[in-house]
Amino acid sequence: QVQLVESGGGLVQAGGSLRLSCVASRSDFRHNTWAWYHQAPGKVRESVAAVTPLGSTNYASAVKGRFTISRDNAANTVYLQMNSLKPEDTGVYYCNGVRLGIPWGRGTQVTVSS
Repeated sequence: QVQLVESGGGLVQAGGSLRLSCVASRSDFRHNTWAWYHQAPGKVRESVAAVTPLGSTNYASAVKGRFTISRDNAANTVYLQMNSLKPEDTGVYYCNGVRLGIPWGRGTQVTVSS
């Protein structure tokens, strides 16, 4: 069964940075689009960034210009560089393959203090 393991979260002050990592145990990793999702407290999970097999990226308007998604196919890893963090970025961050039906991992908690 494919596993998703997210890491890199933590407590940071507003304006700070974090780099999240997600390792996916999937043999066809390089052929799929991967995304990061944000679930704020009491809210539904939403996509914030995605990267295609060719490296094209897209971002939610709330994070555009502040977050950068990237991938390392050799390491089956997707990254999310988060800069200029805001309190509203607080929540649990998950990664997943787009339209792959992979069970969600545990995510990684990001807390941004004002």
